[in-house]
Order: sequence, then C-alpha cells, then structure tokens
Amino acid sequence: MVDNLKAKWIAHYDHMVGCLEGRVGRDHLGLVARVLFAVLLLPYYFNSALTKIDGGALSAGAFAQILPPIAEQYLYDTAAIPFFPWHLVVWAGTFAEFILPVLIFVGLLTRLSAVGMIGFVVVQTGVDVAFHGAALGSLANGLPTELIDQRLLWVAVLSILLFAGGGKVSLDRVLNRMLRTSARDL
Repeated sequence: MVDNLKAKWIAHYDHMVGCLEGRVGRDHLGLVARVLFAVLLLPYYFNSALTKIDGGALSAGAFAQILPPIAEQYLYDTAAIPFFPWHLVVWAGTFAEFILPVLIFVGLLTRLSAVGMIGFVVVQTGVDVAFHGAALGSLANGLPTELIDQRLLWVAVLSILLFAGGGKVSLDRVLNRMLRTSARDL
C-alpha cells in the first residue's frame, strides 16, 4: 500500500516536472533573468553611473569611487590627474556602468554584456573591499546581508544570462532571425 502510494507520488512529480521542462526552457530563463536584472540592478548601476558625471566631464566622485588612492593623491582635482591611464580607466568604468546594463535590459549582445558585468562586479567588489573598507564577509555563515552573498547573487543572475542568452523577447533574437533570413536569401 505504501509502495503504491509512493509510486503514484513519484509518477505525479515526474509528470509535473515533464510539463514544466516542456514549457519553461532557456528562452524563458533568459527573459526572467533580464527582468530580475532590470528590477534589481539596472536602477542601482544607472544611479551609480550618474554620480560619476559632472556636466560632460568626470566628477571628482568618479575618481573617489573607482580609484580612491589616485583621487587622494591629487587632492580630488580631476584636472591634475593624468589622462593616461587614470582618466581612461575611469571613463571605461563609467561607460561600462551605463552601457552594459542597458544592453542587458534590451537583450542586445546579452551574453557578452553579462560577461562584462560579471567582470565589473568582481572589480567593483575588489575596490569596495580594498579601498572603501567594505567587509567581504564569509559564505554560509547565516548572514545573507554580507557583501559576498549579495555579489554572488548578482553574478548568479548574470550567469543565467551568460548561459541562457537574452530569451525570446530580446534584440538578440530579432537580429538572429534577420541574419538567418538574409543568409538564406544569399
């Protein structure tokens, strides 16, 4: 009797999993990951990027956020900081902070943008710990508010995009269809 009931539960579970696997594929995962990114991280990165621009130039805050020792060395005078390499580094970081999230949001070059954002998160975390005094914390200690836990969750969402792509509703999908159509016409 118990074995029969157990077999029925397993059969029902297998049926439900089969239905889900048939309906929810990589395309849906990519779309869900992009929506999560848009809700959780797009505002964060956009607001952060805005703090780095002062008119059309880099703000002193940009150097303080990205290269704190360099900003301190030149007393936060952005005109005194050498262009190469420091202005170049800060411009690249600011540009990445604006562009990569937007590319992920619209689903254009999603996988490449996800790789770029993963790298950005790693560098950002290193700067936060090394120069801003943030505590990295430790994994599996029951404190989910620590920096390492937060950033690993960000990387998890970005990893889904890396492996699943942008999903059904993305510019990647539109471009892929256009390229396939034009290749067939040749």
